[in-house]
Amino acid sequence: MWIISGKPEPGHQMAVILCDKPRATLTAGTTIIPVGGSVTLTCSVQSSDGWKYEWFRGTQRTSEGQIRDQQNRDIRVSQGGIYRCRGTRGNPVYYTDRSDDVTIEITFSNKVVVKQRPNWPQIFRGETITLTCEVQEGGETTEWEYKWRGPRTPTQWTHNNDVTFSVSESSSEDYMCKSRRRDDSYSSTEWSESITLSASNKPRATVTAGTTIIPVGGSVTLTCSVQSSDGWKYEWFRRTQRPYEVQIRDQQNRDIRVSEGGIYRCRGTRGNPDYYTDKSDDATIEKTISSKVVVKQQPNWPQIFSGETITLTCEVQEGGETTEWEYKWRGPRTPTQWTHNNDVTFSVSESSSEDYMCKSRRRDDSYSSTEWSEAFTLSVSNKPRATVTAGTTIIPVGGSVTLTCSVQSSDGWKYEWFRRTQRPYEVQIRDQQNRDIRVSEGGIYRCRGTRGNPVYYTDISDDVTIEKTISNKVVVKQRPNWPQIFSGETITLTCEVQEGGETTEWEYKWRGPRTPTQWTHYNGWIFSVSESSSEDYMCKSRRRDDSYSSTEWSESITLSVSNKPRATLTAGTTIIPVGGSVTLTCSVQSSDGWKYEWFRRTQRTSEGQIRDQQNRDIRVSEGGIYSCRGTRGNPVYYTDRSDDVTIEITFSSKVVVKQRPNWPQIFSGETITLTCEVQEGGETTEWEYKWRGPRTPTQWTHYSGWIFSVSESSSEDYMCKSRRRDDSYSSTEWSESFTLSVSNKPRATLTAGTTIIPVGGSVTLTCTVQSSDGWKYEWFRRTQRTYEGQIRGQQNRDIRVSQGGIYRCRGTRGNPVYYTDISYDVTIEITFSNKVVVKQRPNWPQIFRGETITLTCEVQEGGKTTEWEYKWRGPRTLTQWTHNNDVTFSVSESSSGDYMCKSRRRDDSYSSTEWSESFTLSVSSLNKPTVTLQPSWIQIYSGETVTVRCEIQGGEGAQWRYEWRTAKLNTPPTSNEYRIIRTTESDSGGYSCRGRRDNFFSEWSDTITLTVSYKARPVLTVSPSWLSPGASVTLNCEVEHPSAGWHIYWYKAVPDLSEKSSSYELLPDGNRTANNSYIIHGQTHTAGYACRAGRGDPEYHTDHSQPKFVWSADVHSAASLTVSPDRVQHFTSDSVSLTCEGKFAEWRVRKFSEDGRLYSDCRRMTGSTCNINTSKSDIAVYWCESGSGEFSSAVNITVHDDGNGPILVSPVHPVTEGASVSLSCSLRTQKILSNVFFYHNDKLIENDPRGELKISAVSKSDEGFYKCQYSGRESAQSWMSVKVGVLCPESSSLPVWLIVGLACGISVFIIVLLSFYHFRKKKDSGFISPMTTTNHVVNQSEIHKHNCLDHGAGEIHDVTYSVIQLKHVGKKRKRHKSQEHTIYSEVKVGVEEKSSPAASNEELYSEVRLESSLEDIPTYAEINRHNKAKAKENQEDSPTYAQVNRHNKRASKNNQRH
Repeated sequence: MWIISGKPEPGHQMAVILCDKPRATLTAGTTIIPVGGSVTLTCSVQSSDGWKYEWFRGTQRTSEGQIRDQQNRDIRVSQGGIYRCRGTRGNPVYYTDRSDDVTIEITFSNKVVVKQRPNWPQIFRGETITLTCEVQEGGETTEWEYKWRGPRTPTQWTHNNDVTFSVSESSSEDYMCKSRRRDDSYSSTEWSESITLSASNKPRATVTAGTTIIPVGGSVTLTCSVQSSDGWKYEWFRRTQRPYEVQIRDQQNRDIRVSEGGIYRCRGTRGNPDYYTDKSDDATIEKTISSKVVVKQQPNWPQIFSGETITLTCEVQEGGETTEWEYKWRGPRTPTQWTHNNDVTFSVSESSSEDYMCKSRRRDDSYSSTEWSEAFTLSVSNKPRATVTAGTTIIPVGGSVTLTCSVQSSDGWKYEWFRRTQRPYEVQIRDQQNRDIRVSEGGIYRCRGTRGNPVYYTDISDDVTIEKTISNKVVVKQRPNWPQIFSGETITLTCEVQEGGETTEWEYKWRGPRTPTQWTHYNGWIFSVSESSSEDYMCKSRRRDDSYSSTEWSESITLSVSNKPRATLTAGTTIIPVGGSVTLTCSVQSSDGWKYEWFRRTQRTSEGQIRDQQNRDIRVSEGGIYSCRGTRGNPVYYTDRSDDVTIEITFSSKVVVKQRPNWPQIFSGETITLTCEVQEGGETTEWEYKWRGPRTPTQWTHYSGWIFSVSESSSEDYMCKSRRRDDSYSSTEWSESFTLSVSNKPRATLTAGTTIIPVGGSVTLTCTVQSSDGWKYEWFRRTQRTYEGQIRGQQNRDIRVSQGGIYRCRGTRGNPVYYTDISYDVTIEITFSNKVVVKQRPNWPQIFRGETITLTCEVQEGGKTTEWEYKWRGPRTLTQWTHNNDVTFSVSESSSGDYMCKSRRRDDSYSSTEWSESFTLSVSSLNKPTVTLQPSWIQIYSGETVTVRCEIQGGEGAQWRYEWRTAKLNTPPTSNEYRIIRTTESDSGGYSCRGRRDNFFSEWSDTITLTVSYKARPVLTVSPSWLSPGASVTLNCEVEHPSAGWHIYWYKAVPDLSEKSSSYELLPDGNRTANNSYIIHGQTHTAGYACRAGRGDPEYHTDHSQPKFVWSADVHSAASLTVSPDRVQHFTSDSVSLTCEGKFAEWRVRKFSEDGRLYSDCRRMTGSTCNINTSKSDIAVYWCESGSGEFSSAVNITVHDDGNGPILVSPVHPVTEGASVSLSCSLRTQKILSNVFFYHNDKLIENDPRGELKISAVSKSDEGFYKCQYSGRESAQSWMSVKVGVLCPESSSLPVWLIVGLACGISVFIIVLLSFYHFRKKKDSGFISPMTTTNHVVNQSEIHKHNCLDHGAGEIHDVTYSVIQLKHVGKKRKRHKSQEHTIYSEVKVGVEEKSSPAASNEELYSEVRLESSLEDIPTYAEINRHNKAKAKENQEDSPTYAQVNRHNKRASKNNQRH
């Protein structure tokens, strides 16, 4: 219990609530601690305060202990275990009950996987499988416990990592497992990914057969399958008519072929222990024998009828007579069982119509049978009815007729005949079985057909009545014999037998509308006719003692019956002139035999018959109502009475219609009186009056006047007539018509000369009612403060008023008074002199669409002391009056227009100022702002400077503040631009802006996207990759988006062995070139180059490009690379040594692989030698770099992995022209080969095999691709380069050697001269100039000329180099007058210093011309020095020439080589 103590304040009571002792509640955000993490536990005590908390933890190995130093509500734990807590508070300390346990587990990273054995994709109910929980990633060294989650989730922890069970349908589920170390119950892996087990019902094997009939001597294939599942073997079973089934031995395949008939089944089996499917359904296989069977029918009638009995026989043909057979039938109740009887006899019905087939089998072999016979079609018709036909049913006097009995179109019938008369029984006609018989007696005849055994009878035929004719003639007569008979009259028809018929007793029969009547003894037929009696009537007679002898029918008499007629009364005229009479005629259509009855009545006398009048025509001289009818016949027949005819007597008094009031125009709603006046002495007589008008006519009345309120429908002609009150059938003629025209109710029209009353003046108001007479007028006025009131004393059409207000009027006339509709309002206003002006705020000269402005209406000239109302006129014409003198609105283009206002005093709605002068508002359309980037390059790189600017087209005159929308913005929001000094990738994104003026905002601009990429790196390409003597090298530096203002910097790569890379030195004229290409003239050695680009202000620089190299194959003394063994091609796993040679101590070997990758070191470098165990990855270009920055010549190394194929042994370095060289072919297992074919540029060199290809004196024509062929297998091809031999000191040609010596001497002399002009040293050895971009292909085949003059060039560090051009005129082995060999040596000294105006470029040329003929050969050198310094240096070009003349009288063959 909770104890609450305390003392209440004086005068207060204290309520104590006692609650049960609480239990702390422990909650965890999650009960699984991730690897290296922790979870938060929270302890709470209901919704109460003041608690501290104690925490406890235990494991399965340790008892529960309190966690020290933890009294908070929330703690974080990183150990697994069972946790509890309780709350404490108060003094003495009060403890809650401990919370329930919460188990916390630690997760570790080992992954577990569930695997299934056997691993069939489909498992069936009853199979046994094993699921294994495997711990991966090092789990093999740990002892684990395992837990499973499946259909009975979860299992307990166990030491076994697998679970074996027999599956059932309830086993279909997802299975997962997890594991934990056996020594730690609270650390476990995550649950494995689920493996889904789908257990299907126990399957039934399915046997399918391509066909179930084994052809003679053949077999059929049976296939056993178990759904779409794997791993099955099959057991096969067969049985015959014996009662037991036998397994087929040695058959476990899915498909078997069988050649025996029988019933086959199979089942599948798999697994350990064996699992069996249900056996398949039976498949019955039958063996076919060749005997043919035929179905035959007895009797063999083509048409069989329901109820007849037939026999079908199954006959085995072709030797079937000697075998005992069983038979099987297929028909409507397909099929029958096998039977020993070969026929079947049955009574057919309609359902028997079908195809019938049979087959046979030997009685001793149930699964061998014939094929089914061809179908025999049985067509069964309904039981037939015999049909009797007679040529005629009337036997002429003394004659006979033929009767025929038939049964459809069928055969085999005999017939039975029957006859009866009025006697009650039928008699069979004896001795008559024929189809046709002749009869001469009257009577009723029938027949039927019979056939077969047992006898089959058709239904008996319908009756055929045969009558015998006698010669007496009969005639029909009618009484009375009127030509037209009417409905309701009674007539008699009589049948008379002529020519001696009087002495015989007859019976009579009639044919008419209800044809025919029965025979009767009476020859007369009396009946009352109707319309349905209209028809032809005939009769005949027969003697009373012979029912089947009669006369012929009489000729027909036609009876035509008309509807009951109405008499027609006609009068020549219905008006009897004074003292005269009229003739009345009564008629009944165009018929005979009538007499007539006449009738008369008046308003004072009832109708009475006029005596002694039965004639068709009578004359009468009295007024009244007359009618008549016709009569005839016995009993008397009456027509309907004729319609009434009223006869009136006329007298001569005249009547006239008059109207009061007699206005020419009458309006709807007015009341008028029409009066019927009898003239010429009518005043002394009492009259009745009758009117004819829109509701023609009225009844007779004693009043001569007709008063009514007119409407539009009253417009019509009106007439009247009179008669004396004591004589209803004497009257005057109708008066002449009086035309009444009624118009719609009119509305009064109020017009004012002007609606503005000038100060102190008045206006005239006029009220009119169309163009009509007799009106007076009522006038009305109201204001906003007074109700409408009538203006007294004013009934005139025109009045003058001097008060403002709303005026109306209406017209009145007549008695009772008739009022027009009241006129529409006319507002009269009084004008006063105050002037009003429209003003705009803010008063900007340019207003943009969407801005909000205020227009104010100001009353000037003392208007401040008055309370005013205001009214506006603008593009949305008139506003209502309002107390506000301003109007505020958001303008649009439609707001452009003129605005005016006026005002009035609030206490006088009809006094106002004039409209103000118009104020013109012009609204401009503000274009959407535009964001621009400066510079406007497509791609910006990290570190560049960018300016973002907001421009509003059309709003230049406005004072704008700007807002920006972007993810990163560090500038004030009111500026229209800001500058990003050093962009980073985080500055990438969209930028948009808008302008603001007060509370008006422009649209947001379209977003412009700034893309900042990581620092750019250009791509350098070099062309050609392999140097040729005297050829230029083109560098091409490509930067992404090259048009975006880039300048290019060009560098030479200087090896830096300490960094395993290169440093870069700026090339001459290589600073900020506009072109992206650079040309180096006269490059002779291997060299590396790089570039980078810059742009912007301040200038931004890209990273250096990857270095690119141009390779020289020539060996020079400063640095060289030798290869051992000395060949281009090598086998895989060959040991190859690359040795760097020269005067430098520190070396590295670099290679450029065929995939374009540059390698900076050798994996196995010993001193200056790099050792390679070759593989395909070693195919590359190799060269040496020294620690002092020198490059060696480059070589190509190729590696071939075809162990059985040959390689070509060819030198790696160029061969000097004139030297000898040997090429050979080698196998991995045999270094020296014979019977080798060699190819040069894919052409066979001599069609005979050899061991090697020797070229004793190599010439330029020997350069090209070589390959060898051995035993039908070819090597790869390699390029052999030939360098020019005439320039080399080793050349055996004396003139050339002499020329070279002279050139060398001159060069030394030139160098001495140049030493006076050189102020610094450079390592470049080329003439450099920018040019446009050229393409570049790396291929050693580009080497086609080499210059040996470069030997020792590396030892000269002056900026001195030469280009030697050799000119040869003439062809080999031909004499010419002269031959000229000119050798030019060009030396360029390049000095580029921005700060020194004295910098100059000096060019010196040395030309050696060799002329060879029978005359002297002059040799000379020309030296030109070009000074490109500024003019103030006063330096000129200084050409120097040296000439050497040598006389040679004899041509030499060696002089023809070059």
